[in-house]
Amino acid sequence: MKLLHFIADGNTKLGVATANGVLDVEAAAAKFEAGAAAPKDAQEAIAGGEETLGLLNRLVEQAAASVGAEDGVWMRENELTWAPSVTRPNKIICIGLNYRRHAEETNSPIPASPIVFHKFNNALAGHGDDVFLPRTSVKVDYEAELAIVIGRKAKYVAKEDALDYVFGYSSANDLSARDLQMRTSQWALGKCCDGFAPLGPYLVTADEVGNPNDLRIRCLVNGEVRQDSNTSDMIFACDEIVSYVSQHMTLEPGDVILTGTPEGVVMGYPPERQIYLKDGDTVTIEIEKLGSLTNTMKNEIA
Repeated sequence: MKLLHFIADGNTKLGVATANGVLDVEAAAAKFEAGAAAPKDAQEAIAGGEETLGLLNRLVEQAAASVGAEDGVWMRENELTWAPSVTRPNKIICIGLNYRRHAEETNSPIPASPIVFHKFNNALAGHGDDVFLPRTSVKVDYEAELAIVIGRKAKYVAKEDALDYVFGYSSANDLSARDLQMRTSQWALGKCCDGFAPLGPYLVTADEVGNPNDLRIRCLVNGEVRQDSNTSDMIFACDEIVSYVSQHMTLEPGDVILTGTPEGVVMGYPPERQIYLKDGDTVTIEIEKLGSLTNTMKNEIA
């Protein structure tokens, strides 16, 4: 199942992407399942578990049987104002230097353990959003990343069980202000700027994705391919990451883990070829089975 968020009448609402279009969950529940406790967002869908996913599947089936614009439950993707595929995670955890060729291009040693840092909710952005380049930086970089979304509480989880705790996956862009990131040994300043974690367009359930450690991942800037790799190049695979993080903190449903970026970032280029993101640049993150996430960079207005 492909969940998504969209904005209508000033409110963030839950949708399901299908072959018939995008199902407005709230409208469909009112039409076909009167009185049902339909989830208002992905967080509630995750918390509701199999029962809630069953309800969403029924709504899709019932709406498909009476498909038509007059039903008031279907929308077209190109008419949506998107919101992040997860809107209120308890934690946004990030893994650094997790692709072998990315570590090599930045002349960094292969990590012996996952490098863990964080972002905050202010960094979230949706598909189609403008992202404002902070006035304090002149070196904003793109990073295509696979995002893991946790499905149930996890603590001290074994590697062999770790993927059982995953609800689904999204495409993400771990935007990074390199001049701020490298100012000190702590990376947070360059990672936590407003809008620096675009997420979406979809939250795809784990059963539709299959093996997360074998997905093509790309980044395009103004249509030019900058990153083109596969999640199989990860140093620490998704199950290892979930298990490792759970040894040190409790993972809650809806938590997001960004799993690192492949080679091809601006920071990995020779200095004379480093051209960082600028006003008007359009960045697209494409991950197999997860769709394309596009954002336009804009200068921050004083």
